[in-house]
Amino acid sequence: MKKVLMPLGIVLFLALLPYIGVQYAGLSYLFGVIIPYTAFTVLVFGFLLRLVDWLRRPVPFRIPTTCGQEKSLDWIKQNRFESPSRSWEVIVRMLFEVLFFRSLFRNTKAELHKDANLAYGSHKWLWLGGLVFHWSFLVIVLRHSRFFFVMVPGFADVLTHVDGFFDIILPAFYTTDALILAAITFLVFRRLNDAKMRLISLQTDYFPLFLIAAIVVVGVLMRYVVRVNIMPVKDQMLRLVNFSFDAPGEIGALFYVHFFLVSVLAFYFPFSKLMHAGAVFLSPTRNQCNNSREKRHVNPWNADIKFRTYAEYEDDYREKMKKANLPVEKE
Repeated sequence: MKKVLMPLGIVLFLALLPYIGVQYAGLSYLFGVIIPYTAFTVLVFGFLLRLVDWLRRPVPFRIPTTCGQEKSLDWIKQNRFESPSRSWEVIVRMLFEVLFFRSLFRNTKAELHKDANLAYGSHKWLWLGGLVFHWSFLVIVLRHSRFFFVMVPGFADVLTHVDGFFDIILPAFYTTDALILAAITFLVFRRLNDAKMRLISLQTDYFPLFLIAAIVVVGVLMRYVVRVNIMPVKDQMLRLVNFSFDAPGEIGALFYVHFFLVSVLAFYFPFSKLMHAGAVFLSPTRNQCNNSREKRHVNPWNADIKFRTYAEYEDDYREKMKKANLPVEKE
């Protein structure tokens, strides 16, 4: 349980820091300006440095993951998206992977039963939980873009109306708030319920889930319980977007808790497993064409080799070959 309680305690401690700092020490400038700017800088440069580091790594061989017929003879039907041989096929395959988790949808789990029989089963609940979590997170981030523009973008308005379709309370209830909390709950209890998952899970697997859950919970509290005036919030976001270092206005301490946890997530992102958001596009098992039969790929690690033709060899050793009674092409 230490793997679970430690990251949970860290998240609770992090949530208390800005509340105490703003409410009792008047540190709104620290938590509203300095820390967000620092977190954004670390996120951008950390993300780019990780990508540049990966891009510099040579990939000597074609190693795409395939589970279908590759391009071969004309009368053999190729599976274009399981074994892509063209760039557009790789792009389509990558889009299905990024947007719909195609490989996870097709994944299976293996369980050893008491009678020593190995049974295979579906992993569709994991696929659904992961899909709901990521799509809900994306919609929530895009919804929040309204705070960074003077005029609300059209896509943000559309997402807000679609997300608040169940207009059962005032202010409108956002479906993604409930969906992402349900998905996080499922992903956490999945790790706790399975003995194998409990064994291999680390504190770094639970921490981002608890951190994102805390961000969502505080956001929900600000919207439905402890109402926060959004106009000072938008004013402060516009100041930050325009690189202004002016002091923030009067905003409730709960907002600084929410904002600080988002900043912690930005700090943590480039150094964690969350970097799979960028790494998935650079994975050679996904972004390569399977065209080794029609194109020769040279390993960049190999040193240049000077090849010698037989004619050159014979020119160097013709006399010795004649003395040894070996046949030569030229006398």
